[in-house]
Amino acid sequence: MFIPLHDRNALKYIRKQYVTLGLILANVLSYALASLVPDAAYELSVYGLGFIPAIPLGGATLDPSLVLVPEGATYITYSFLHGSWLHLGSNMLFLWVFGDNVEDAMGHLKFLFFYLACAAAGALAHGLLMPTSEAPLIGASGAVSGVVAAYLMLHPKVRVWVLVFMRFPLPLPAFIPLLFWVGQQFVMLVIDGDSNVSWGAHVGGIIAGAILVLFLRRPGVPLFDRAIVTPRAVQHEAVSVDVAPLGPWGQRPTGNSDKELIDDRELSTQAPAQQPIRKVTHWGR
Repeated sequence: MFIPLHDRNALKYIRKQYVTLGLILANVLSYALASLVPDAAYELSVYGLGFIPAIPLGGATLDPSLVLVPEGATYITYSFLHGSWLHLGSNMLFLWVFGDNVEDAMGHLKFLFFYLACAAAGALAHGLLMPTSEAPLIGASGAVSGVVAAYLMLHPKVRVWVLVFMRFPLPLPAFIPLLFWVGQQFVMLVIDGDSNVSWGAHVGGIIAGAILVLFLRRPGVPLFDRAIVTPRAVQHEAVSVDVAPLGPWGQRPTGNSDKELIDDRELSTQAPAQQPIRKVTHWGR
């Protein structure tokens, strides 16, 4: 229902989101390479790098000819493979829009650890829900789900441009589309357990992201946009300027004993007495 397009959220601590860009590049290159190799080689990569729950959790073994990495590494390597350009594009779009600010809040190395940990948590949740499945799990959805959860924890008030129903671009506070998206993953896990989409991996990534952001964010980085102050009217007090009164004959005090007389014609050329000045009320943070 909601497709993120852009957020109004400038970087505060880092100059560039190098890890986010590197992860996007790694996923794109991986998909491009898989698209160029023969089908047999692609199938080998899916079984050798994908996460198969029955192997670590169900007691099954993988044909030695298909083994490409140690069994434990597949908790991460699966997240760099995608089944279609649409699968890749949707994940990378979410990572592009929300990853930079999460990386900014954590720093480069912590964000890389965070991303990979969310990927592993997604695989683990998928495996616990389907421990005997021999179908390989691929895709960055678990890791990206963790990024979305962290962004929601950090910046729920920030305006995000989203495409609603694939037609209408709207700027909305981040919590509206993201809470809806997070809730959808939990609902689909319950009602659509037989789908080819691993809702369990999404939920595992969400839970991991919401927990890890509490510990991996920089010291002093607030949660829930507590540093954002809602604009309010600021009323300034009246500032009066004292003006020395004239004497009964149009006299002004001169500071000495001699009084200088000013006739009516001269008075008419003087600047009028200043009135109390009130600063203009404006909106401020």
